[in-house]
Amino acid sequence: MIIKVCGLREAENIRAVSDLGVDWVGFIFWPDSPRYVSQIRSRAGIIPDYSSLERPDKPAEEQAVRPKRVGVFVDDMPQTIVTRVVNYDLDIVQLHGSESSIMIDNLRRTLDPDIHPGIKVMKALSISSVEDMLRYKDYAGSVDYFLFDTKSQHVGGSGMQFDWSILEAYDGDVPFLLSGGIGPDDAARIKAIHHPQFLGIDLNSRFETEPAVKDVEALRRFVTELRQE
Repeated sequence: MIIKVCGLREAENIRAVSDLGVDWVGFIFWPDSPRYVSQIRSRAGIIPDYSSLERPDKPAEEQAVRPKRVGVFVDDMPQTIVTRVVNYDLDIVQLHGSESSIMIDNLRRTLDPDIHPGIKVMKALSISSVEDMLRYKDYAGSVDYFLFDTKSQHVGGSGMQFDWSILEAYDGDVPFLLSGGIGPDDAARIKAIHHPQFLGIDLNSRFETEPAVKDVEALRRFVTELRQE
């Protein structure tokens, strides 16, 4: 199961979260978010060297691998997204607005292979009903992943969950991550999800001490519980 921690900004916090062995870390490039990462910060510590993940006492095959970097965008200009991909060495572009499949196809052609070969695209869908879920069909041929989040007045980080039984309505072939208000007490419920396309989870506001600062110990306990057999 992929564990993505989103809404990070401070280098030391990124290092500490990465050291937990999470799979993906997310940076939000939407100016209206309290977790917004401004362009000015791009070379001022936002990208750690991940040296804290190195373990000289372990063989190379057991060394921790740096998490994949996910950039979150909301109806942004394609050129702005391209610039962020380059400056932050992003592995995945997460689109959280009303982007069209045509825009996504054009963006991918711009990035792959000339700028970032093999880059992945994830489309977030805001969910409160089966009808919302079925909107995936508009993007099924254009994205590598879906992220199903709670529909709210805000874009991400609402701390609210939608009815997870709606996941049963998803009959597509594209893997998805579950987002929206997942908290420290949800490990058992998550492990009970057996949808064939369920790929992982996205964690954000329920694991924060303040916007963009994650509670590392709470995450450590949760990750440990989630990965126990």
